[in-house]
Amino acid sequence: MSLRHIEVFHAVYTAGSVIGAAQSLHVSQPSVSKVLRHAESRLGYALFRRVKGRLAPTDEAHALFREVDELYGRIGSLQITARNLKRGGEGHIRLAVVPSLGLGIAPQAIARFRRRYPQVSFDVRTVHHSEILKVLYERESDIVVAFEAPPHPRLTLVDMAIGRVGLLYREADLPEAPEALDLAVLEGRDVIGIVGSGPVGALVSAEMETHGLGLAEVISVHTYYVAAALVRHGAGMAVVDEYTARSAIDDQIRFRPLAPAVRFRVQCVHLDDRAPSGATAAFVETLVQVFAEQGQA
Repeated sequence: MSLRHIEVFHAVYTAGSVIGAAQSLHVSQPSVSKVLRHAESRLGYALFRRVKGRLAPTDEAHALFREVDELYGRIGSLQITARNLKRGGEGHIRLAVVPSLGLGIAPQAIARFRRRYPQVSFDVRTVHHSEILKVLYERESDIVVAFEAPPHPRLTLVDMAIGRVGLLYREADLPEAPEALDLAVLEGRDVIGIVGSGPVGALVSAEMETHGLGLAEVISVHTYYVAAALVRHGAGMAVVDEYTARSAIDDQIRFRPLAPAVRFRVQCVHLDDRAPSGATAAFVETLVQVFAEQGQA
């Protein structure tokens, strides 16, 4: 497929029609149809079939679109980079954070940084622990901010803060709870478990094993924020990191750290052979400040 084939295919797939694709590309409908037919001829199979007057993607088109859509995302990043280079050193930061930092810490730090450096632009994404190496190797992100990042000879890890693990619960379920809670308080209660919760989950599992606790998880979820929402609706209690908890606490929801304390490192990760730019290094300093303020609070 040529770049023109890819462009037209993406437009038709996204718009769902030749008319919509032509409008988005600012070309004529016959031109779109001609390029699409040529692409199918080169490929040797159909990309769309007409079903009840509408274009329906074939199975081959669905498979191709996953690759093409990723390519378009990279092109968008390239365009941003090109614009920033033209602006002359004003900077563009590609930041990846674990989901627990996506609703509180990261937005606060970005907003504060841009008030001071409004010329710096950001591309922000959330990643799971297992994706850290991938997004850095593939140059999708300049830095990743994560919990207990995996050690690797090609990665540089810089400690930024120490976080705590604790229990998120409704005040009505544990009235007058002490300042710290033992995991044993969960015995006999409905517990919301987090599947594949990375290093924080591993720390909690180790603590439970040490104390011989076997908790019954009535609900399993894949993100801490879903767990927090379930707690809010009275579905149970959840063991989460403090940064997830800060975004969930309200008049009814409470968070107490565990006793004995379970702590984890928050780290900034980048490729060893690709040091952060001046703008990125300055942003990391802002992040450290926000973490420190959160810790004092």
